Amino acid sequence: MKRIMIALSLALGLGACGSAPLGNSTTPPASYFDNKANADSWSGGAQLVPIKTPKGDFHVWIKRVGNNPKLKVLLLHGGPGTTSDYFTVFDSFLPAQGIEYYYYDQLGGGRSDHPDDDDLWTTDRFVSEVEQVRAAIGADKSNFCVLGQSWGGILAIEYALAHRDQLKCLIISNMMSSIPAYNRYADDVLKPQMNPADLKLVEDLEKAGKVDDPRYMGILVPQYYEKHILRRPAAEWPEPLNYSLAHINKHLYALMQGPSEMGASGRLLKWDRFADLKRIDVPTLVISGQYDTMDPAHMAAMAKQLPHGELLATKGSHMAMYDDQQAYFAGLLAFLRKQEN
Repeated sequence: MKRIMIALSLALGLGACGSAPLGNSTTPPASYFDNKANADSWSGGAQLVPIKTPKGDFHVWIKRVGNNPKLKVLLLHGGPGTTSDYFTVFDSFLPAQGIEYYYYDQLGGGRSDHPDDDDLWTTDRFVSEVEQVRAAIGADKSNFCVLGQSWGGILAIEYALAHRDQLKCLIISNMMSSIPAYNRYADDVLKPQMNPADLKLVEDLEKAGKVDDPRYMGILVPQYYEKHILRRPAAEWPEPLNYSLAHINKHLYALMQGPSEMGASGRLLKWDRFADLKRIDVPTLVISGQYDTMDPAHMAAMAKQLPHGELLATKGSHMAMYDDQQAYFAGLLAFLRKQEN
């Protein structure tokens, strides 16, 4: 438990059970393991991709799993500033279906470069980075699919709006299309579920800039994180998630999101793309969680607003890939199989 609390204190926010593979296939085709055409084969699929920015050139880390020229899925992790490690759970489900997918630590997080320049931390700059990664993996309109979870969902929406011509499909996992609506849901629905005295203390500590006070996460873990981030005791949270939390770029996270998952107060404060969803005309799966920090009703409305939107409503939380695993991957794999046709 001590290790979990240390990780949560470092992270100030984010989102296992063993299961049999889902879907119609239990063994991927032989071609899935054929890496002769992949230059990254000698390093197990891992490589550093050069990225150009207005502030200089850097490198981001990616790792390919599998080989499927019909569908290349790029995983956009949350935070911002965390790592892609918590997507390790995908290894239990996607390879059996022959789906090629990519771990990717965004600039400023994980194994990627960590430049010390706040001008780099904007949604437009991150979108440019994703586009450069797409080009590096040789994906295009015929096979490129983006899955964004939490902050990665914001980035996925922004990428789809800027580069629909390069996108085959989109998955928005556990992320609303409006930060003001996200904050209203937290204020009107989730915060009132907490003990009033404890909520006041948390908010007072935030205002005083004392989020390192052990009482802060001591309240949020049992009353908020274990109810809305991952619905299990923190001592049982999976190691890949704990690793991501422990290695978060705290400065980047706080700058853009704020001190915790209990609402946003950073640079993303006014971000709202709900009205623009109608411009995303590629097949899009919206994944919600009944107990998420994200309003399930808003996410259902997103699926209707999208021209080719589908809703996957799980009974999980922000990390539904862990706490409603069967529903999450059954729906995700069914959606991805349709995109291969």
